[in-house]
Amino acid sequence: MGYAIALSALLIAGTVGAVVALRRTQAAPGATELDAEAEANRWLIRLGGSLMPPGASGWASNGKAAGRALTDAAECHRAARSLLAEARTAAEYERVTLTAQQGLRHVDAAREALGLAADPAAAAATEPAPQAPQARQTLQEPIPARI
Repeated sequence: MGYAIALSALLIAGTVGAVVALRRTQAAPGATELDAEAEANRWLIRLGGSLMPPGASGWASNGKAAGRALTDAAECHRAARSLLAEARTAAEYERVTLTAQQGLRHVDAAREALGLAADPAAAAATEPAPQAPQARQTLQEPIPARI
């Protein structure tokens, strides 16, 4: 009876160890769906903020090209929100990001049509999000021994 209990305990411990090892090997070392979702959401928020600057309501009435560009940007915002609500994979979140970046380019085009300075936040639309700094490795020279 004692051998059966010990054998059962060893089998359970082995199974748990195997499951943990299997999950560690299957986990992707790169970006996860959660990271991709956060990135897509960040671009969508940036686009929404670009559509609501002070005086934006007068932009559409000041020029046909600016009004069209703002309409296109608003459509990109609507489409990106819809895509974000349905996205589940990293590829789908990437599509949301690209749609929001396209909307930011439309906002930039509207600003150019009105002769306004480019928005620095929108100018960074093609730049990736800042990454957390990697751990630094410093090389240390050996200290010479004094005799």
